[in-house]
Parts: sequence; structure tokens; C-alpha cells
Amino acid sequence: MAGEPQADCLFCKIVAREVPATIVRETETTVAFRDINPQAPTHVLIIPKVHYQDAAALAAAEPQIIADILRESREVAADEKVEDRGYRVVFNTGAGAGQTVFHAHLHVLGGRGLQWPPG
Repeated sequence: MAGEPQADCLFCKIVAREVPATIVRETETTVAFRDINPQAPTHVLIIPKVHYQDAAALAAAEPQIIADILRESREVAADEKVEDRGYRVVFNTGAGAGQTVFHAHLHVLGGRGLQWPPG
């Protein structure tokens, strides 16, 4: 059921502390942790504690939580000292966009030049 923890979801297991992660921030609704395959010096994932397959499903069901994730992205950027230099926030939604873990999550990337278009 949407919103409920999924036994086979890596990110649900991180929320439950069943799988280790380097957690950098946590709120009532979110957990932020370092990506295990960083694409920039700062690469932090912010996930909701509730399970939704992707950002679109989360936004439709619980818009306040997606707002919490976006608010936390600024806090992560400040904590990581990339706020003033610039940082990127990315939701990959669907396999065709590069989503590999089907639990909504936001990437916060910074600490190097990030060209456009990405790729």
C-alpha cells in the first residue's frame, strides 16, 4: 500500500535502520544520507520516511512531504557549504530518467561545476 514501508525497498530499510547509511540530516518526515556512488563532491539523497514509488506519486499523495524534501535540500546545501557556490537538485522519475531505486528521492549535487544539459 502506498505510504507504507515496503519489505523489499532499500530506502525503506535505511529509514528503519536495517541497512547502514551515512545520515547527514533527519527530520520528522525525511532522511538525508550520502550517495554510495557520488557523482559530485557533495551528493546527498533526501528521502521521505513514507514509501512512494517516485516524486510524482509522492507529490500527488502528500504534497507537504515533497515540500519538506525541497526545504531540506537547502539545509543540506548549507551544511555541505555549497549553497553559495550553487548546487543542483534532481528527482529522477521512472527508469527512463535513471531512477534505480523506486522510492521517491531527491539528489543534492554540488562542489564542482555542473554543466547544462546534464548527461
